[in-house]
Amino acid sequence: MRVELLPRVCLGHFPTPLEEMPRLAHHLGMARLLVKRDDQTGLAGGGNKARKLEFLVADALAQGADTLVTAGARQSNHCRQTAAAAAHLGLGCVLVLGGDPPTEIPTGNLLLDMLLGAELHWSGPYRRGEQLNQVVEALRAAGRRPYLIPYGGSNGLGAVGYAYAMQELAGQCEDSISLAAIDRIVIASSSGATQAGLVVGAHMVGYRGQIIGIAIDKDEMPAVPYVERLAILANEAAALLGITKTFSSQDFVVIRDYLGAGYGVVGKLEREAIRLVARYEGLLLDPVYTGRAMGGLIDLIHRRIIMPEETVLFWHTGGTPALFAYAQALV
Repeated sequence: MRVELLPRVCLGHFPTPLEEMPRLAHHLGMARLLVKRDDQTGLAGGGNKARKLEFLVADALAQGADTLVTAGARQSNHCRQTAAAAAHLGLGCVLVLGGDPPTEIPTGNLLLDMLLGAELHWSGPYRRGEQLNQVVEALRAAGRRPYLIPYGGSNGLGAVGYAYAMQELAGQCEDSISLAAIDRIVIASSSGATQAGLVVGAHMVGYRGQIIGIAIDKDEMPAVPYVERLAILANEAAALLGITKTFSSQDFVVIRDYLGAGYGVVGKLEREAIRLVARYEGLLLDPVYTGRAMGGLIDLIHRRIIMPEETVLFWHTGGTPALFAYAQALV
């Protein structure tokens, strides 16, 4: 891979652990369950965005930026880790968050955004993306040099971080388990670069198992189906890495059966998955992404879509600081 030739800053603790989940596997009647602990990347509470930000922030520095700008929901893990990366490197950080300022004491990721020194802009009745260009132009007018990071860090450069992560996993499997023995990898899939990058990385290391994305939120751009957007991200990453393969929507598996009442709304599926994994493995999931993805995985096992004899890897993308903001929905 040409990943070594791309600018990169060190933001995370890699490789992240690859662990067994034996008690959960036994409870669910599975041969083997593994977890890739990207909740342990180390950047302000950990999470998958650290991998993307290593390449995105390096590009920002190469362009002479002094301020990182991005957007997300009130409890955005991406915004929290972007604010942490900015603080670590002495950059400014401006976050455009959905809705209105809180009237209650901030908690979870929002509290961390404030502690990390991010400037917060609230979108009010508008969608977050509608405010981004205005914020960027205002910063430029004030003499600052902003670098716009897309929602979730999801562009081709962000996806490169997860192509590299797949190479990391392949190296770990040489020590503990054959990569070919992993039948499926299951992840939470939202803004897209994590799944797109893993699929690119799978091509590079020769992984032939299935990568399943559990959709976390509704498709807000129906004119461009989600799997097609994943293919676009994968092809952008492939071009950066010098890969000649062209990816298509057929290369992606996304299951949209677990959207519940919508993005960030905790229901029975998430609540039970979070409790089950905590009590059987001492492992914390988050209420928005990994809780929903694990709930989907458990349901696929119960429905025998994933069979008992399979070896499955759950890729933990982090987000546990949000647990504290969802206490009322979880107890």
